[in-house]
Amino acid sequence: MRAVSCDFSGNRRYDLRSECTAVHTSEVVRSIKGENNVAGMTESVGERRCDRGLNPASKRAVGESIERLSHWLEDNDYRGYDTFDGLNARFVRPLTFETKFLRTVLQQGVRRFPLNLRPVLGVVKGHSTKGMGFLARGFIRVHEATGEGKWAEKAEHALQWLIENQSKGYSGACWGNHFDYQSRSFYLRKGIPTIVWTSLIGHAFLDGYDHFKKNEYLDIAVSACEHIMCDLDKYPHGEGICISYIPEQNSQVHNANTLGGSLLARVYSHTGNKSYQELAQKAIHYTAQYQRSNFSWYYGEKENLHWVDNFHTAYVLDCFKHYSAGTRDRRYDEVMMRGYEYWKKTFFLQDGTPRYYDRKTLPIDIQCSSQAIDTLVFFSDRDPEALPLALKVAHWTIENMQDRSGYFYYRRYSPWLVNRTPTLHWGQATMMCALAGLYKSL
Repeated sequence: MRAVSCDFSGNRRYDLRSECTAVHTSEVVRSIKGENNVAGMTESVGERRCDRGLNPASKRAVGESIERLSHWLEDNDYRGYDTFDGLNARFVRPLTFETKFLRTVLQQGVRRFPLNLRPVLGVVKGHSTKGMGFLARGFIRVHEATGEGKWAEKAEHALQWLIENQSKGYSGACWGNHFDYQSRSFYLRKGIPTIVWTSLIGHAFLDGYDHFKKNEYLDIAVSACEHIMCDLDKYPHGEGICISYIPEQNSQVHNANTLGGSLLARVYSHTGNKSYQELAQKAIHYTAQYQRSNFSWYYGEKENLHWVDNFHTAYVLDCFKHYSAGTRDRRYDEVMMRGYEYWKKTFFLQDGTPRYYDRKTLPIDIQCSSQAIDTLVFFSDRDPEALPLALKVAHWTIENMQDRSGYFYYRRYSPWLVNRTPTLHWGQATMMCALAGLYKSL
């Protein structure tokens, strides 16, 4: 794979404060947390609305956060750690003896330890394909909101980097991790593509096509669909089909399955390829039929995958909405909205704190924040409470998870114990994407 420069910023940084005059932190806190028109989470049902035109300080706060994060990304050459990069620990990896148990211990130990062990263990910061995909989407959104050309340049550089850093040897465009990964169900070598990475990056290319009108970007998204169609196993369940998470192995997970379906549906809306629509429908049907009696979904149907968390649920909801919009097939909208109301009711505290699991709040994970903001903005056309809640989550996250240098912390375990690891895709890129979508919507 050929490396390209990741200096997306050129020689000049665009400051969002040129559009939205910067406010001091105390003003940000007062403007969002105080007596403004951002609704409370439980007491606001049908009572309070976010008047976008009367809440300029909220937009300034989000813009200032985006600007600080953008500067941090530039200063760090768009490199960072990853939540699951523990097997890149070159000093201690040999001590796993390549057994599943010890690989799991190393990977999860690095992931869960409340301090960043990576520098000591020999894990170095790197570029992330999924991170570049989320960054591209975020930069496109800021360009849509501001018209400032530098954001377009950043987005197109990120997309070009992704074109030049695909996984090789497959039927279409696809992307994987820059590290080995041990899950509960499988072991994945560096560079082997996953449907999650490929689908989310495929959506970035569709965003690029919709915004820049470049056929090359649509071609890449179509190519990613060919990878899904040709390289991944499909497992029938009733009238549905589950698409495997990875090539050549049986790994059935709801968010992975629906992400593949969502990309196929969205590309179908551009190309009219009926085979994409048919597989998308069967993938969505598979997950719809496994919605639980309380309208939630397990992560997967195998017994060792029976948990319900915030951001994987949000992924599934986004995918149902993409399917509905891309195919105009509304038969799953009721399932989607039941799941959405369950998610909104379950995963947020009154002050906007995003909970991790359905049964407990801690740890506060940056991915829960970013995906919550993104999904709430996405559903704001169906739910008048969604945008006010997105602002609440954004405020809480900026106030409690963003470092003064601009990056976002990985996890908060308590008011006093914080894992300040600068993870790239899991944190910086997803927050750039989410905040940019919120900024555009205000």
